[in-house]
Amino acid sequence: MFVRKKQNISGSVSIQIIDKSHGYRVVETIGSARDPDDVERLVQEGRGILRDNHGAQQKLFSIKTREDYAIEIFLKELKNAQIRTIGPELIFGALFDRIGFNAITDELFRHIVIARLAYPTSKLKTVDYLYRYKGIRVHVQTVYRFLDTLHRRYKEQAERIAYAYTQRILGTVAVVFYDMTTLYFESDDEDNFRKIGYSKDGTFQHPQIMLGLLVGRDGYPIGYDIFEGNTFEGHTLIPTLEKIQKKYGFKKPIVVADAALLSKDNLKKLGEAKYRFIIGARIKNETDAIKTDILTRAQGIKDGENFVINKPDGTKLVVTSSDKRARRDAYNRERGLRKLRLRVKSGRLTKEHITNRGYNKFLTLEGKVAVAIDESKITQDSQWDGLKGYVTNADIPAEEVVEQYGHLWHIEKAFRISKTDLRVRPIFHRLKKRIEAHLCIAFVAYAIYKELERLLVERGMKFSPKRASELTHNMYALEYILPNSVRTEKVTLKMNSEQQIIYDIIHK
Repeated sequence: MFVRKKQNISGSVSIQIIDKSHGYRVVETIGSARDPDDVERLVQEGRGILRDNHGAQQKLFSIKTREDYAIEIFLKELKNAQIRTIGPELIFGALFDRIGFNAITDELFRHIVIARLAYPTSKLKTVDYLYRYKGIRVHVQTVYRFLDTLHRRYKEQAERIAYAYTQRILGTVAVVFYDMTTLYFESDDEDNFRKIGYSKDGTFQHPQIMLGLLVGRDGYPIGYDIFEGNTFEGHTLIPTLEKIQKKYGFKKPIVVADAALLSKDNLKKLGEAKYRFIIGARIKNETDAIKTDILTRAQGIKDGENFVINKPDGTKLVVTSSDKRARRDAYNRERGLRKLRLRVKSGRLTKEHITNRGYNKFLTLEGKVAVAIDESKITQDSQWDGLKGYVTNADIPAEEVVEQYGHLWHIEKAFRISKTDLRVRPIFHRLKKRIEAHLCIAFVAYAIYKELERLLVERGMKFSPKRASELTHNMYALEYILPNSVRTEKVTLKMNSEQQIIYDIIHK
């Protein structure tokens, strides 16, 4: 191979690399020029290509071209700082804007919310995320001070935007679902707000707060409220409900809540406040007359059927039967009895151990010291297998009562998302206003999470929002400056098939 100068008709000189090993062919045209110095520069460039490719003995396809050299030089000069993770902003940022949270123009609000969705962790780690993936230098104290600003200026606005989003999705808010949970702190110190109480997280040694959450159908967010950590959960329903309903002005909805919130006082107050409700019932705790009526009427009931008992207080008790639930009840009882029989047989179970909790209710005392299992109590308990009750004051069909209560699992899912995917706990803040700001960020992030989930379901996608979040971690963009340009250019690197699907769902 050799470098050839070729005179063109126009008067310019073309510099080419020629291969004569199999005939006479042009391997590459280096360029053309008129000026003798430029011609000589192109000749030297051609000879350099030949030297780097070990002379003319190299095969044609292995020759490094001028374009190859340009790419090599570019890649050698490439720095880590020029490659940015842009997936969280591409996906969650677009949803942030679509829902309307960009009405809050403080960029730090946007960054902290997106970080909560993509890399849910402590505020200190959020600072690290902003620097490593966004190139933004923020001191952790700046984040803490922003939480104070968020609480003072933006919290109310952010919550209203989330509610407006839910209203757009659901239309009229006619049914709401309520539940509460506990959120613990990485601290052993109590104060007037953070109290040690009964923990649903099983972290009894840590102070905690109570979070009451109100959602609409399918778990879309409506509002929330927080209470001192030792508040009885039954006392949280009406204050949360009245506060949020008054705040947004929607008509009094049907309230669906778990049996843990069932008390005569709660139901009375809900009725007096003109709220309709559907609450899980503890049918074994009803009066003897009602329990007898339930067991009598349940004898002829089939799978999926129901019956209604009118209670003296004016409410209705809807009782349903499920073969699947009956099998589960029987299985759980037998599993507990197996352990109980082993304890009785071992002789290590005495009357001091007997309580009326769990499967100890099947025990009885014989004489002064003997402990035995009362088989008649097992038979009595089995009569309730598969039966579930709901108390309501709403004038709606029994089937609708059961259906609406069946949607309550969405709020349990909302708590699970908040605690696992968004890692709203443990809480590291001490000041109440910063705790409230932290929960506001989680609430906003949850609304964005639900919109992503809605779009994935709408398009029939098989992967979860959590998987979509993971895929955003490896969506990159490259920033560069062309040799003859003073502008910084940015190009999004090619995505894999799953990433492209998510991008198309959000942006089309």
